[in-house]
Amino acid sequence: MTKRFFVVLCALLMVTEASVAQVPLVYDQENTGSKYSRPAMPAAEELPMVRELRNPLAWSSGKGVVGKFSKWERRRNEIAALIQHYGIGTKPAVGKENVRARMDGDTIIVDVTVNGQTLTLRSHIRYPREGKAPFALMIGTSGISLPRELFSHRPIATMVFHEAQVNDYSQWRPHKERGQHDFDRLYPELAENGAYSQWAWGLSRLIDGLQLLGEQVTRIDMRHIGVTGCSYAGKMALFCGAFDERIALTIAQEPGGGGAAAWRVSHLMEGVESLERTDYHWFKESMRDSFSGENVYRLPYDHHELCAMICPRALLILGNPDYKWLADDAAVASAQAAREVWRAFGIGDRMGYSVVGGHPHCMLPASQYAEVQAFIDKFMLGWPARTDGIEKVVK
Repeated sequence: MTKRFFVVLCALLMVTEASVAQVPLVYDQENTGSKYSRPAMPAAEELPMVRELRNPLAWSSGKGVVGKFSKWERRRNEIAALIQHYGIGTKPAVGKENVRARMDGDTIIVDVTVNGQTLTLRSHIRYPREGKAPFALMIGTSGISLPRELFSHRPIATMVFHEAQVNDYSQWRPHKERGQHDFDRLYPELAENGAYSQWAWGLSRLIDGLQLLGEQVTRIDMRHIGVTGCSYAGKMALFCGAFDERIALTIAQEPGGGGAAAWRVSHLMEGVESLERTDYHWFKESMRDSFSGENVYRLPYDHHELCAMICPRALLILGNPDYKWLADDAAVASAQAAREVWRAFGIGDRMGYSVVGGHPHCMLPASQYAEVQAFIDKFMLGWPARTDGIEKVVK
């Protein structure tokens, strides 16, 4: 190695390290790109047929790609607008003046008032027995199916987002219909919304409450909030993490089709959850009407871009190939495409995926404990942990 080459190499490494150091791990705003206008939204029949997964860094206009991290928040906001318009419905912004929060013992209570209507959210916080406040917080969407031992000996608080307080749709119990949920009292004009936009809105309001009360009251570290869920709640965790930049770590466990899995890929698979074969209480009915069959290739986004919205924050996708319905081959294709965004900014260690069979649905096997623990330790506690290279598929 010549001296000149060595000097140039060192300079490049210094620039790379400096650039990575400037890429935040989390933000103090729900949406840093809210100031940007949304891209054009053509009618479905006017959209081009695109069979491959698009480059998540490519601008919606088709003119070039994001070349600097400073431009990513604008591109991220384009993706968010497309997903809301064509897929799940609007997640409305809420001013802090519309939110009131208080603690009742270890339970946070958040009142959200919009259009003269108030929706109340309640969630009990389970504090750790060790460590000092403020504590990192893992929020479970509908519950936390990750093993308790991953949290029990660490200074991490946990709480559950009870999504029925916003939209009570369930596949297993009686429920209201679209337009009749508590969210719809506040936003009757958004009756077409799917549950995932409404649930993401609700979880963000809980984070609003934590933020308003502050760490001295809640004993929660706002820089280290995670979200996790499994199956339909794995989808929920993914949408919540994508649409709120105050979440530092998202762990989407077995989210299936409509979660990490790309619709374009699942369309080519048999017996899986695809765009035609999903639960449309979760999505806008117009998505099925406009993009079923070969029209899936007209969809101007796909779920690798939903995953990419979490960048530069941390994301771990967990799969289980024993359950064909979950469309994990489509999820792996999506994860591989999304991961290129993190890599483009020199932070590939913040995104990983692990697809391992041989266990029941939503029951994490011991063989995955170490990689999940590494993401929790590194991105919720700031502890040294190796997360680069977690790209595992074991059938």
